[in-house]
Amino acid sequence: MSKTVQKFRVGVDIGGTFTDIVFLSDDGQVLARKVASTPNDYSQAVLDGINSGIQELGITAEMVMEVSHGFTVATNAIIEQKGAKTALITSEGFRDVLEFRRNRIPRLYDLHYEKPPPLVKRQFRLEVSERLNFQGKVLKPLDKAGVDRAIQYVAENDIESVAICLLHSYANPDHEQFIAKELADKVPDVNLTISSELLPEMKEYERTSTTVINGYVRPVVERYLTRLTDGLLDIGVKVPLSVMQSNGGLATADIAKQRPVYCIESGPAAGVVGAYHLGKRLDTPNLMTLDMGGTTAKASIIEEGEMLQAPEYEVGGEISVGHRLLRGSGHILRVPAIDLAEVGAGGGSIAMVDRSGSLRVGPQSSGAHPGPACYQLGGEDATVTDANVLLGFLNQKHLLAGSFEIDVELARKAISENVARPLDMADVEAAYGIHTLVNSNMGRALRAVSSERGRDPRRFDLITFGGSGPVHAVGLAEMLSITRVVVPPFPGVFSSFGLLVADVEHHFVQTYFKTFAELNITDLSALLAKLWGQGRSQLRAEGFPNDRHEIVTQFDMKYEGQVSDLTVPFPSGEVTQTTINTVIQAFDDEHENSFGYSSPGTGYQLVNVRVIARGLPETPRMPKQLNIPIAANSGGSPDRDVYFGPNQGWATVPIVERSSLSKDVIKGPAIVEEYDSTTIIPPSWDATVDHWSNIVLSKAQ
Repeated sequence: MSKTVQKFRVGVDIGGTFTDIVFLSDDGQVLARKVASTPNDYSQAVLDGINSGIQELGITAEMVMEVSHGFTVATNAIIEQKGAKTALITSEGFRDVLEFRRNRIPRLYDLHYEKPPPLVKRQFRLEVSERLNFQGKVLKPLDKAGVDRAIQYVAENDIESVAICLLHSYANPDHEQFIAKELADKVPDVNLTISSELLPEMKEYERTSTTVINGYVRPVVERYLTRLTDGLLDIGVKVPLSVMQSNGGLATADIAKQRPVYCIESGPAAGVVGAYHLGKRLDTPNLMTLDMGGTTAKASIIEEGEMLQAPEYEVGGEISVGHRLLRGSGHILRVPAIDLAEVGAGGGSIAMVDRSGSLRVGPQSSGAHPGPACYQLGGEDATVTDANVLLGFLNQKHLLAGSFEIDVELARKAISENVARPLDMADVEAAYGIHTLVNSNMGRALRAVSSERGRDPRRFDLITFGGSGPVHAVGLAEMLSITRVVVPPFPGVFSSFGLLVADVEHHFVQTYFKTFAELNITDLSALLAKLWGQGRSQLRAEGFPNDRHEIVTQFDMKYEGQVSDLTVPFPSGEVTQTTINTVIQAFDDEHENSFGYSSPGTGYQLVNVRVIARGLPETPRMPKQLNIPIAANSGGSPDRDVYFGPNQGWATVPIVERSSLSKDVIKGPAIVEEYDSTTIIPPSWDATVDHWSNIVLSKAQ
């Protein structure tokens, strides 16, 4: 009998400092590695990392059966304003909709605040004469001579990408389609994004902003993904590339090239997806996630086995705390995304004393270069990592299994000069203050996704990942009265693992603006059948037979007279009065959960119909168990002195390699070290290892 050839799936997540790579075999064998990112060409780090992993495992490129990818290329293009030279063709009178935006500002009393500049310069925002009403009826025919003038302007100014967004085109796409056809015929090399195809949804500013962003980053993403797919072929990896979307589902590289706007938050989404599937494996339906990296910390929740989705978010602005608290500092995106709250709190966050004599931590970060002072790369600012090294929470000699040297005296010097002396306190007390304050900052994100949305955090287990997450997790759990914390295997690269367990997923939306008194069941049924058909057709094109389709339907609803809406599930099956009544009850319940009240006697308004089409795998993508490799002995001390704050003081704490953990209970205080992260078990907490190799921390009884 011939030996079965082992197959591997590869997940790759690009960060600003490191590119995280995970190899996962059919039987749960794992190889996790961090390699330095290559900002000049991010694909190079990806290819080098995959090639290095293949060699380290002693396998061939043909044994790689899948490559899934999360990237920040589109986000960076927006932040750095290095996208394509883009033009906008819009209805007469709407040239400046990107300037007007929404009446949101990040700092209410800041007289000097300036909005981020539009991604399309004013001279490249072109108007055409036409007008539709909200029902799609032509009030003023399209001026074809004006269209010709706009096309000529595009051709003469070397425009690389054109976004077409006309008023009410979601209800009637004819005018947009005409302009697109003329552009394709007369300027065939230009890149086109059409709002009625990308986002057939009402709200003019949101739709215009989303369409423009897609056009702005599309050539950048196309070039990047083309380089990456060509590079994979060069090293012998011949499988199609999958890309993580902001909604937590995978798409093909070809779809990502066409609709990169759906992939802006692909990295942060992947970690939540991994937690979602891990929760299903552990039969734990309520999880709160904390992803703490070098610059930011992201939080989300999984409630009753479902990830929460946000209908819109911002990109290219200041750090935000939850989609409902957007402050208008960035460019709006009206596409579904996993609902995340984000704060400027990470291992590289800089601690300083402001002019009022108060300690502040973040949102500024030391970045990868020079990084924290203890990295010995020239950094002089005090950071959270420096504080954790001085407190003994982190290894005081090296990180990454001994491959990255640490200097504790440089950490001490940075904290002493920047924090301790200005506050007239001991170095270790200043370090603990930094540690405590960054926990408080991250608590804002956790509350934004829980208590501020009507969810009691005590109902949730906290699952933490990112390189710094397990260091701070228990402190945050105690802050929110959470009694159980889960640290998954290889937490520092857990987002890459999430890429490997995600499902293929596509979203479709159509505005259907009717009060429930006006609803026509026949028309609504026809619209749903159309969207269901689009979803199934896309899945079949990607090789999923009908029996492996999962179709989820949702309604965006509000009470009549309200401005904002909520998304609620629509039960499967036909549209009947019974299913309509079920949706109404679901909306009342969600409104009560989110805002503390409901108004059942008020009229209801349907805004949008959404359909999610998922392609289900033949076999579960989540392995039954993982085989954690034994880490190379980094030669560290078997114990070290750790400071747990003024109430508990110093303690000599045993240091345990994660690969050596058994299922016996570990009494705190203790520290668990592994290649990519460190887990702190403080006094009065216990830890065990479950059947899936998670470290499970619980409050001692």
